[in-house]
Amino acid sequence: MRSRLSNFLWGLFFILIGLGFAGNAFNLWDFNLFFPGWWTFFIIIPCGISIIQNGFQTGTSIGLAIGLMLLMSRQGFFNMRLTGQLIIPVILIIIGLGIMFANTFPGNTPKGGHFGPDGQGTQSNYTSGAENWENSTHADGSSVYTSTFASQNINFDNEIFQGATANAYFGATAFHLENAIINENVTIYCNATFGGIEIFLPNYVNIKISSTPVFGGVTNRRRYTASPDAPTVFINATCMFGGVEIK
Repeated sequence: MRSRLSNFLWGLFFILIGLGFAGNAFNLWDFNLFFPGWWTFFIIIPCGISIIQNGFQTGTSIGLAIGLMLLMSRQGFFNMRLTGQLIIPVILIIIGLGIMFANTFPGNTPKGGHFGPDGQGTQSNYTSGAENWENSTHADGSSVYTSTFASQNINFDNEIFQGATANAYFGATAFHLENAIINENVTIYCNATFGGIEIFLPNYVNIKISSTPVFGGVTNRRRYTASPDAPTVFINATCMFGGVEIK
């Protein structure tokens, strides 16, 4: 369902651009795609679509705020110098709100995945395994790990792992699950905002990734392909000037 919504919104975006140029051909209006600050839509649109799909998340909220500030400055509402002075305070305020209300807003509360019936996500990197995100054990009630201007290592040695939420704000978090016990499909929610998250997984699990990258992304460095019947680790990542690395 969410995948279809994303496709619909992107499709609507291109249709509107096409209609704009078509109107120029018939002299109905003067449409110009390259207005001052047009490039900010490469930040605003992906963040806006992610918020519509997944709810408010810290990384995409920061991206949307920065994109709107840059667009308004290019449109003459205020100058670039003021924008530069406001970017860091805005980022810190949004991070603070994200930490305070981590389990309040729908987008920050671990819930069902972002895959439709076809098993496709916003951006997916699929290595055999279960097709349906909804069959995973979600991170409801499990631990939330947040690194803010710091780093931490989380180890699950001979422990049953049932999912988690990892946040890295100007910091780093490393999940060591090589020796964890994963008996069923689980979900790891990642939010890397000016930070990094490393996830070390055992060889016997499959991986499926859904990511919203804004000047960042997810890198899968695993070289193993598990059995199709093996448990699947679903990774839902939002990367804003940060990254998630799977090993």
